[in-house]
Amino acid sequence: MARAYLSLGSNIEPQRYLRAALDELRARFGAIVVSPAYRSKSVGFDGPDFVNLAVGLDTDLSPEALNDWLHALEDRHGRRRDVPRYADRTLDVDIVLYDDLVRQGAGHLEIPRKELKHAFVLRPIADIAPELRHPVSGERMAALWAAFPAEHELLTPEPL
Repeated sequence: MARAYLSLGSNIEPQRYLRAALDELRARFGAIVVSPAYRSKSVGFDGPDFVNLAVGLDTDLSPEALNDWLHALEDRHGRRRDVPRYADRTLDVDIVLYDDLVRQGAGHLEIPRKELKHAFVLRPIADIAPELRHPVSGERMAALWAAFPAEHELLTPEPL
């Protein structure tokens, strides 16, 4: 079994789609650890605010198979792939970390995910796995968050 950390986000009916995704993740993977949710401005395009959170789970799937499963999850919840990459979305689920792997592959597979440099990905992961080390830098998530210039990317706690 591998330990994976996912980033989940939505800016179209986020309460609905994030709850549905969490239900499906629990049904497939069993016990999961869920971070608090945070509201933030969209990145890369002008759109409604996103709500993001992180999930930690154990999986028997390879990174590639997990990535495929997550794409199918997004598709089941109305994710459109015929629009620009940076656009409004019902559900966006990415593998951010997978054990201590460093890997790139098809389907935008990138471990560790480059979006870890953004507050909306880093903060939720630091919340649930503060002692987890970045597979490249070796720094703990808590230390990365403590050094983050949080005033540049404001996060607001969002009830889910």
